[in-house]
Amino acid sequence: MKVLNLRCAHGHLFEGWFASDDDFVSQNGRGLVECPMCADKVVTRMPTAPRLNLSSTAAKEPPVAPAQAADPEAQQQAAWLAAVRHMMASTEDVGARFAEEARRIHYGESEHRGIRGQATSDEREALRDEGIETFALPVPAALKGPLQ
Repeated sequence: MKVLNLRCAHGHLFEGWFASDDDFVSQNGRGLVECPMCADKVVTRMPTAPRLNLSSTAAKEPPVAPAQAADPEAQQQAAWLAAVRHMMASTEDVGARFAEEARRIHYGESEHRGIRGQATSDEREALRDEGIETFALPVPAALKGPLQ
């Protein structure tokens, strides 16, 4: 199994796990690899340091933290993904019925709960005119379904 450092055209850094280098090239060429932050399919491979198991040096040197752990942008991406995962886990997906269900909740016709779904800009504007606040949150495609 190969763990590759990848970057999308927007500069988001992430890891990808592939059976081989050829597997990455094949999947990337078919548009199957996408950024978990923005769903961009223009993905390039970044240089990856080889992992060497040298038991004699491991005992002498303290473990080195991954480079991304100190990177503020990587920390921000991780925090954003965690927030999106939390939002998805704690809300009900009502899909295209979002505007209708938001009104039912607002006017007391349905139980109060957190919902998410899709609404057009006209539907969002109409909700705002009725005093129902909403916000658009782009959800990466990778979080919309189960990950393998």
